[in-house]
Amino acid sequence: MTSYAAPSTRPSDPAVASMRLAVVEVARHRPHAPEYHAYVDDMNSRVRATAEAAGWQATRFAAGDLGTDELLRVTADADAIVVLGGEDLSPRLYGGATGYPGEGRHDPVADEAQLAVVRRAVARRTPLLGVCRGHQLINVALGGDLVQHLDDHDGVHRTPDAPVDQLMHPHAVGLEPGSRLARALGTEPVVQSAHHQAVGRLGQGLRVVGRASDGTVEAVEHDSAPVVGVQWHPEDRGAPVGQLEALLASLAASVEAGRLAASSASRTDQEALVA
Repeated sequence: MTSYAAPSTRPSDPAVASMRLAVVEVARHRPHAPEYHAYVDDMNSRVRATAEAAGWQATRFAAGDLGTDELLRVTADADAIVVLGGEDLSPRLYGGATGYPGEGRHDPVADEAQLAVVRRAVARRTPLLGVCRGHQLINVALGGDLVQHLDDHDGVHRTPDAPVDQLMHPHAVGLEPGSRLARALGTEPVVQSAHHQAVGRLGQGLRVVGRASDGTVEAVEHDSAPVVGVQWHPEDRGAPVGQLEALLASLAASVEAGRLAASSASRTDQEALVA
């Protein structure tokens, strides 16, 4: 399995050390599904720990607990955002039908709050990485829809009839050369997946930059904002070594690029005032 070189960013790097990362999850508690929650919580904890090891000031926020207004408030000053996996999005958000195969519980409070965060990130050009549900959420936030169930794709995108902690299935993804993700991971990364839905009709401003061998959309990027989504789980313990670190380093590079652009624009404005 492919591994990735350690990112160049370190806690001693003053640029990264000043970056605030909002790690946005669905819920902090799932009393109705303790095994599922324990597994998801382990992955979410790994994102924060890995980010902090790279120097980020990382904080976790549960969208379903906070609601839209509070989530927008507490993430307003974030330099970058990661939106993580969880339950299926409510089909009412993209004009889908209920009662589809594999449909489980939905969290409408988390749905609406996370959609608002994504839309604001696009408007402000705040760097954002969506993972699994987060990837799908980017698409829905921008007017796209979802393939509600991948028929006959078990064994490609997840391990069928397995315990929750054994659902992940490794497979290759082809990434578009020159895309942000390809620059971070190469053009043919091996990934860990456990999903039964996928991006369907693309949202406004998005383009597909990664597909599985069966054609399923595995990665998207925004044309003008530093917003990317991956259908897989780089935060899973079985993911290739360094994959999550590489994605976080790419996110940090987007933050730094935005700061440099803002600084350059400010200098230009000041020079114009004294000219």
